[in-house]
Amino acid sequence: MKIVYTSGTFDLFHIGHLNVIRKSKALGDYLIVGVSTDELVASYKKSAPVISYEDRAEIIRSLGFVNQVVMQENLFDIEMMKKHGVNVMSIGSDWQNKHEPNLDKVMSDDSIDVVFLPYTETVSSSHIKNSICDNWQEDK
Repeated sequence: MKIVYTSGTFDLFHIGHLNVIRKSKALGDYLIVGVSTDELVASYKKSAPVISYEDRAEIIRSLGFVNQVVMQENLFDIEMMKKHGVNVMSIGSDWQNKHEPNLDKVMSDDSIDVVFLPYTETVSSSHIKNSICDNWQEDK
């Protein structure tokens, strides 16, 4: 059985998130989705997520093609992936040229294939947040 792992913040869930998760499922038989904790997100982004971890995890859990949701407390946690028997890790292509130490570890591990999926350029949670702020300012 091919076990696929993908992960993310999944704040302000949008079509880009759905695209990555759906394409990840197509890579194997069983899909595990890691949802980043609020603390993890705050540690590498400029702010905490708008939607709580519990709610973001429940949104992902409700997708019919997701087999399992796990808490992601560390980016690209290879030990957690091995614990769950992951064969394939998928990630958005926006990470392809980034040198993150834990990602480099996964990429150099022969037991896990890394697949970069096309990033949906037309939308992001950051763009949504900025649009909300811009529209809110205009409405004042």
